[in-house]
Amino acid sequence: IVQAIRLGRRIFDNIKKAAAYIFAIHVPIAGLSIAPVLLLDWPIILMPVHVLFLELIIDPACSIIFEAESAEPDVMQRPPRNPKDPLFSSRTVWISVLQGLSVLAIVLAVFATARYMNHTEETARGLAFVTLLVANICLILMNRSWSRSALAMLREPNEAVKWVVGGASLVMILVLSVPQLNALFHFGPL
Repeated sequence: IVQAIRLGRRIFDNIKKAAAYIFAIHVPIAGLSIAPVLLLDWPIILMPVHVLFLELIIDPACSIIFEAESAEPDVMQRPPRNPKDPLFSSRTVWISVLQGLSVLAIVLAVFATARYMNHTEETARGLAFVTLLVANICLILMNRSWSRSALAMLREPNEAVKWVVGGASLVMILVLSVPQLNALFHFGPL
């Protein structure tokens, strides 16, 4: 019975972490899609191919990385959860939204700075997308645990993190270095 309770608490925690990550990463995706509409002189930042590529990272992160996380150290010291409590507290939602807004602000700043420095639209888009990809990886690492730091979590084994982050990094290197993929993504030289 104790093992089943421990497992249930780990699964519940991991579902909450995955959902918080989903909230956080979709804030900048939505913001980068809306920004060119609101700022009329800006070019399109995120194109469908970019969103597709991001979803190929987001989905495995949610279904594999967070599912494979071990239990938090204090999982059995907590009192039982009230079954009437909502899945997400307002605190969790706000933290996720703040994470997403932080990523959005950083990516918009990179894009705006690149445009201000007279880089082409394609180069600015490429810089912004690479920044978003790195921020996405950081969000994954930060949300793996809410009681331990991202650096501490790097020492925690999770093979899925290596595969998803490694695969995303490899594909991004290919996109940036293979001219046909670079053109598909509408990136300029970085």
